[in-house]
Amino acid sequence: MTIKRIHSGGEFEPKVGYCRAVVAGGFVHVAGTVGQGDDVVAQCRHALQVIKAALTEAGCSFADVIRVTYMLPDRHEFEPCWPILAETFGANPPVATMIECGLIDPKYRIEIEVTALLPD
Repeated sequence: MTIKRIHSGGEFEPKVGYCRAVVAGGFVHVAGTVGQGDDVVAQCRHALQVIKAALTEAGCSFADVIRVTYMLPDRHEFEPCWPILAETFGANPPVATMIECGLIDPKYRIEIEVTALLPD
């Protein structure tokens, strides 16, 4: 089995010792991804852009995502993201989990992790 590692150049990748995504066994596993911006909506949009780039490099898209996990320090900030998420996944919604938890830095309002199935 071949393993492909995808790096995005994020500041935490070399500090912590991980990569943005790993392609293995027909799946693409994208690490928890935070975004930049002044509020949860801006950060959500930016995190999805970073995830999209990793999925594209792996050879798939949001239509191939089968699982998504959202992590937020304040669950009340999740609802403003719903329209963005519904638009992103469209007619191909994955299974999803939302967890309220602390993130690596208080400036981050949302972290998103996805798993996708590589197309045949």
